[in-house]
Amino acid sequence: MKPTVYEHFHPDEKPFVDRALEWVERSAQLHQLKRTDFLDPRQAQILHMLANRNPDVQLRLAGGYPEAERCRAIIGPEYRYLDDEPIGLSVLAVNGGGTHLELDHGDYLGALLGLGVKRDRIGDIHVHEDYSHIIVLDEIADYLNVHLRQVHRASVLTEIIPITELKPVVPALQEMSFTVASMRLDGIASDVYRISRTKIVDPIRAGRCRVNWKTAENPSEQLKMGDVVSFKGLGRFKVLEIDGMTKKGRIRVKVGKFI
Repeated sequence: MKPTVYEHFHPDEKPFVDRALEWVERSAQLHQLKRTDFLDPRQAQILHMLANRNPDVQLRLAGGYPEAERCRAIIGPEYRYLDDEPIGLSVLAVNGGGTHLELDHGDYLGALLGLGVKRDRIGDIHVHEDYSHIIVLDEIADYLNVHLRQVHRASVLTEIIPITELKPVVPALQEMSFTVASMRLDGIASDVYRISRTKIVDPIRAGRCRVNWKTAENPSEQLKMGDVVSFKGLGRFKVLEIDGMTKKGRIRVKVGKFI
């Protein structure tokens, strides 16, 4: 089984595929229940694919709210009722105490990582005007509640609140409309970031671009509606609409750039 599995994945994904295969096999053969740390959408997709190959296991994903990007998984034998199993998520509410500093996602993430917490123990971070709600594993909630006292240069206060009190932030999108000759990744990305096509090709070939959280190294990859594209250092965008052709045969596209 294993040699053929890797054909479906990028070489960089092999270590995670190995771990996920072990979780699935232990659940099927040893009847173990496994709670993972947070998975990004691509890791969740890989785990889902591997679990679907094995009729003896089932999978539940949860990130604290329906649109969660980062989710925790429970893998169990197919006879277990996973909906009754606690997923083990807490919300750390961080109050800026009236600071005039505008704190962003990176400030909060940096402060958490600065406490020695690994990225895969932190879920989605929801930044509001003067506070944030951060979804974390139950196992580290108390530690963060005691030790997180500064974000960037701002002093903060924290408390642990129930997941039912989470206030998610809907990401803001800057909409852009333009026409393209084709739905090639390099062509659309060059329009979104206003970089020449020749300059956008290098980061793609260097593995610094992801389409739907999967590394994309082919500049001619065809995008479709709903695809989320991210470039290291440039941000990310989503293909919102593909709206027919112009009289000159160009494709009308609307994208949303995450801001």
